Amino acid sequence: MERNVISKNTTIIGDIKAEGDFRIDGVLEGSLKTKGRVIIAAEAVVKGDVEASNADIEGEFSGNLKVEKILTVKTIAKISGDVVVGKLSIEPGATFNASCIMTGTAKVQKKENEKSKLFKKTFK
Repeated sequence: MERNVISKNTTIIGDIKAEGDFRIDGVLEGSLKTKGRVIIAAEAVVKGDVEASNADIEGEFSGNLKVEKILTVKTIAKISGDVVVGKLSIEPGATFNASCIMTGTAKVQKKENEKSKLFKKTFK
């Protein structure tokens, strides 16, 4: 899978749609939607909406973040806004001022409820 990069000293204002992984070392003001992984490096700043399958954040993010699988928040990261994730990993020291919904937990709970209903029907 290809890897796209917004390098240091680069600012992009607008919307980006990509199939592959995306690494941001500069500034993005807008939206980014990809089926791959998003990496927001230590000196990067992202303001807007991001949708990805996985994400690693070390820099600064504010806005709406939707990560289908795993969001990893590194020690020096600063996150604010609304976050929807499958699973969440936050290292000590990170700033995480966001409302967060974990969809992975909801899916597991739904499966457990379905199993429970099936179990009850079987033994009635």
